[in-house]
This record gives sequence, C-alpha cells and structure tokens, in this order.
Amino acid sequence: MHFDPAEALSRDQLNALQAERLRATVERAMKSPFYGKLYREHGITPDTIKTVDDVRKLPLTTKQDLRDNYPYGLLAAGQDAMVRMHASSGTTGTPTAIFYTDEDLHTWASLMARCMHMIGIRRSDVFQNMSGYGLFTGGLGIHYGAEHLGCLTIPAGAGNSKRQLKLLKDFNVTAVHIIPSYALYFASFLEKEGIDPKSLPLRRALIGAEPHTEEVRKRIEEIFDIKAYNSYGLSEMNGPGVAFECPEQNGMHLWEDSYILEVIDPASLEPVEDGQVGELVLTTIRRDGMPIVRYRTRDLTRILPGECPCGRVHRRIDRIQGRTDDMLILKGVNIYPMQVEQVLMSMPEVGSNYLIVLESDGDMDQMCIRVEINDDIFVEDMRVLGALQTRIAKRMKNEILITPRVELVQHGSLPHSEGKAERVQDMRTRKS
Repeated sequence: MHFDPAEALSRDQLNALQAERLRATVERAMKSPFYGKLYREHGITPDTIKTVDDVRKLPLTTKQDLRDNYPYGLLAAGQDAMVRMHASSGTTGTPTAIFYTDEDLHTWASLMARCMHMIGIRRSDVFQNMSGYGLFTGGLGIHYGAEHLGCLTIPAGAGNSKRQLKLLKDFNVTAVHIIPSYALYFASFLEKEGIDPKSLPLRRALIGAEPHTEEVRKRIEEIFDIKAYNSYGLSEMNGPGVAFECPEQNGMHLWEDSYILEVIDPASLEPVEDGQVGELVLTTIRRDGMPIVRYRTRDLTRILPGECPCGRVHRRIDRIQGRTDDMLILKGVNIYPMQVEQVLMSMPEVGSNYLIVLESDGDMDQMCIRVEINDDIFVEDMRVLGALQTRIAKRMKNEILITPRVELVQHGSLPHSEGKAERVQDMRTRKS
C-alpha cells in the first residue's frame, strides 16, 4: 500500500466525484424497503441529484430509523450478498445492525489503511490492536486496515494489561490502537510494575472510540514519548476510518471520496458556517450493502476553515466535543463532560481518572466531581489538598459557570473500565 491517489484530489474533482457517487447511492438506497418508501413519499429520484449540494434535498436519517427497521429494512441487496454484520454496543432496547458486502469490507480496510499510512505506519511496523473485537467495529475494522497495509498485526483485544505488556515487549510493537482512558490506566499499571512507559518500543498510537481533549492526548504523548493521532468513526458509517489526523495533528481529514460531510444546527437542522460547532451529518457514498443517507450522528464538532499545510483538501473536522444527547443541564446551564475533562487534564496534580456525579439536594441539583490525585500530592498536608480543591472549583466555575463540589480521592480508587470510560453518574431523582 502506497500513497492513495484519492488523498490528492482537488476540490473540483472531489465535488464531481461526490455528486456522481451520491446519485448512484440514492439509486441503490431506493432498493431498500426503508429508503424506497421514504423517497417515493418525497418524490425523490436519482435525477434529484445534480450537484453535491443537492444532498440537502434528501430527508435526514436517525438512529431511531435504523432501530425501527431492524434487522433487514435498510438492506439494498439480498441477505445472501452480505458477508459481515456489526451492531451497536447498546445493552438495552433494539440495537442498530450494519451489514457489509465483500466489496464494502475491502473499501473499509483500504480507508483505514489510508489513515495509518498517512501518519507514517508502514509494512515494517508491528501493530498491536488493544481494542475489543466482536460486534464492536473498532476491533476488526482497524485490524483489517493494518493487515491491508501489510503490518504484522497482533489482535490483542481489550484489557489484561499484563498480557498487553508481554506482547508489546516480546514482539517489539511499534504502533498500537488504544482507547485514551485505557492508555492512561495502562501507564499507571506500568508504573506500578516499575516499568518506564518511555522504555517501550512504541512510536505511534491511534486513539479514539471515546471523546477526549487535547490535554489527554498530550498526556499520552508525554508519558509514552510517542505521537498519538486522533481517529473518528462510527458503526453506521462502517466504523473507524471515517476521519483521521494527518501528521499536522490539527483536525481530522474526513475522507470525502467516501462520505459527504455536513454540520447542522441540531435545533433548526440548517447548515452552520465553517468554524461553528454543530451536529455532524454523514452520508455513505461508497457502500453497496447498506447505504445510509444524511445520518444524524449526534456528535458535536465543527469544520475547520482554511487549508491544511499537508496539502490534502479533504476537509478537516475538529475533535468531537461531545454528543447532543450527552449534554447535562444543571441549574439552567448547559454543560458537556468534555468541558470538565479539559479543566482537570490541564492540571498536573490531577491523575488520569475522574467521575462527575449529579445529585438532588432538596429542590436543587448539585454536581460533585470526584478527582483522582497523583500519589505525591495526596500525601501532602490538608492545607495543600484544600488549596487544590479550591483551585479546581474556581477553574470549573470559570469554564461551566457553576461551582461544583470537588472531592479529591487517592490514585486508582475510582472504578476504571477497559472499554469506553464512564464519566457521568446521574443520581438525581428528577432529571433536569
């Protein structure tokens, strides 16, 4: 695998390619029971699409649409044409099922390989995938991409830090895929084992699967002495490989030869200007088995204006700032958990784990932030800890406009997950 020519397309070439592929996608989608009925009701045909901007003439698709048409209602071909199925990780209610033809899997693997090649990973690298496999797309999606690129690929799976460490050392692993919160936990595990994280042969890490701040990325890079690249994907759009950082590490290039990108106001559903935060809406234009058109991801981001110094014109999106359904409302103030993380991870005394607890106190709702503190700080006298509590609370008020209660706890005392981190516990008897 060498440089993918699709990375070097001009804006005019991309626009023309997107319009052509969008027309074909509408034609293919109409073969599915869901889109066939929906588009007939709206008078939509492939001729509706003349330019890529005509995507806005098409109705939006929601996760509820996928659930309502579970399991086969969005298939654009017979079940016998499908060779893989992944499903959402939700544990309650109807999941969302995503199907792939053999060609879809090849497209997905090539996109993921493109991402990895862009940041300098080559056939000579040994790649360890420290991610869950199974129905979760992050495991097999990145695995197939690494193999497509030609790397020796180790399907380590999630958790079991002792095994992860043995594999890293024994096989001289140079690149990994790891969830950010687990990367920080793994660092603390190494320190307990008396191992300097910088002594590992690692050079690069792919981090994603959960929203994280620039402060968390910098911590990971400093702890392991590596470069860590932000990744974005979601199962409805295949999985990982939708957007990825280039070596500039300033926004993720969303591969516009395979997806149409929109950012809309989640209330008005109208497009927002480049640079403004809104809800990401995506359309697959290179998927045969189960095309999805104008999907409301619920992820909040913005299109970064201007050109990237790397020369690619595929537009860049900012790191995901949270989800529209992650927003907390407390005392009339809208708060996103990422705002809390940004404050905490900028403070060197704070450890790698925290928990936001929302509680009812009479008629008032309160926020308590439990924060793990580094061991050398935790043994200091109460005056030092009290001053740190006050400083965290003040910084929080400046960021989220309310003053939370701050509880400092010992390093390693909060529950940790080997999957996506649970950052919020809502214990309120009535939800605002």
